[in-house]
Amino acid sequence: MNTNKLIPLLSDMAIFVTVVEQGNFSKTAKKLGVTPSAVSRQISRLEDALGIKLLQRTTRQLALTESGKLTFDYCKQMVESADQAVNASRSATSTVSGLLRVSAPKSLANKVLRPLFVEFLKCYPDIQLHLKVTDRILDPIHDGVDFLIHINDYPIEALVNIKIGRVEQVLCASPEFLKSHTPPTHPDDLKYLSCICLGENMVDNRWRFINENQQTTVQVAGSYLLNHSDMRRDAIEQGFGIGPLPDYIAQQGIKTGKLIPLLEGWQLTGSYQGDICLQYVQSKYLPNKNRVFIDFMKQKLLIIQPDS
Repeated sequence: MNTNKLIPLLSDMAIFVTVVEQGNFSKTAKKLGVTPSAVSRQISRLEDALGIKLLQRTTRQLALTESGKLTFDYCKQMVESADQAVNASRSATSTVSGLLRVSAPKSLANKVLRPLFVEFLKCYPDIQLHLKVTDRILDPIHDGVDFLIHINDYPIEALVNIKIGRVEQVLCASPEFLKSHTPPTHPDDLKYLSCICLGENMVDNRWRFINENQQTTVQVAGSYLLNHSDMRRDAIEQGFGIGPLPDYIAQQGIKTGKLIPLLEGWQLTGSYQGDICLQYVQSKYLPNKNRVFIDFMKQKLLIIQPDS
């Protein structure tokens, strides 16, 4: 019998098993919430499809025929296998274990997420974490990842998005640099000061600033261009000029006095800042390992960045 003919019979086979176990049509109908005549019709349909007599019907009881006994054994195995499949799926969603694949940008992963991932694995030792560190935004289906973490004010619309923090660029200089240069009070003052740009494209030296009431763009220049945040921090600390840093990179240097934040009333716009987005494919049945990861990351990053 081919699959197309077999599939409609599966429910009839399950009914057949229930009838045998219950002993009559009335008890089966009560158990399943249907009428006895409906049960009888399904048994008759199964007998017609198989071309055999399954049950001997009397006024008081049902008895299996020889063919019915053999058929019952196989149908019983089918029902038990289905029950095992259901239990297996429930186990997968009720336990906190399995493989989680997460992508994250390099700097954020190293400076912010790395200790959190270690703590997460200590909390959930039965989870395997596969971290893909890349500044490229991956495709969850094509690249095989469960979660994308990226910094972006424009999350991918097709995916579920949870904001778990925010990154801002902080314009900084070293105390030594400011001893020999007049600190800027307006973005236009940067035209006359050495600045450290990313150097990733032709417009990286055009810095756009906004505050509550206005915005302005200034073209800056300097002798050192680099797009590595740690190296840029070192260059700023050593007095090569004024440069932007993600706040999570700048905060330690500001705390120790190695860096001085500038133009704090203005926000420098551009790359490597925005919401920290945790994104994943929409699913009605989200495994527990995914749920606990979402809850953990939301809780921990909100502690790090309480104003997000």
